[in-house]
Amino acid sequence: MANILPLPTESYNLGFIGAGKMAESIAGGVVKSGVLPASRIRTAHRGTARRTAFESFGVKVLDENSQVVQESDVVVFSVKPQVVKDVVLQLRPLLSEKKLLVSVAAGVKLKDLQEWAGHNRFIRVMPNTPAAVVISLGAAATKDDGELISKLFGGIGKVWTADEKLFDAITGLSGSGPAYIYLAIEALSDGGVAAGLPRELALGLASQTVLGAASMAADGGKHPGQLKDDVATHSGTTTAGIHELEKAGFRGILMNAVVAAAKRSRELSQS
Repeated sequence: MANILPLPTESYNLGFIGAGKMAESIAGGVVKSGVLPASRIRTAHRGTARRTAFESFGVKVLDENSQVVQESDVVVFSVKPQVVKDVVLQLRPLLSEKKLLVSVAAGVKLKDLQEWAGHNRFIRVMPNTPAAVVISLGAAATKDDGELISKLFGGIGKVWTADEKLFDAITGLSGSGPAYIYLAIEALSDGGVAAGLPRELALGLASQTVLGAASMAADGGKHPGQLKDDVATHSGTTTAGIHELEKAGFRGILMNAVVAAAKRSRELSQS
């Protein structure tokens, strides 16, 4: 720990090992938010389509992953979980503690990442599709490292720091949660159509309703139960609708979905 020097926050370079959609989304968000200019971001890919995708917003695209590591101070492993071990081991000779390493590979634990890399200056990051981001620091990652990564990923969403032991539960809620909400939006839209609305209007209203409700819940001024009570007047339309949801076990279904996804995440991480 004593030999780890802080990264130069005003001049560090960011590299992505893996040039897929996740890396593109993160890099694009970082550039769009102004956290880093595109000139300080690089990745590697030989395919024309992927090269064009990154070059379209100014990211430097190299031919080899080793070049990305050599030119970067912060290295983000954004490859599929099943290949991350081989990729890290291949690059291990270049992964000194001078570089801050980051993984967004789902289900791959810090202890394994640190073992493969040969040092503990690692941060595990769990972003979800609508950009709620949770980070966990490795044994040698410093407070400054955590703040740097929080600022970096803050360019694409809201960031929380949590102990890695909570990541399976976070996966069940935040990682898988967007799919539950998309299903709810689809169902609300279908309900609107069944009640007589045109499809386009129903989908627009359903999406905006969820967006507005989420915004009010995220503001933190009131508990969700209180916000619900504010809408549900005595013997009114909303109360009638909630009654149907309660009869169908709506809350229990959502709770069970989170627990089931968390359990599956735990099984996958142990396999």
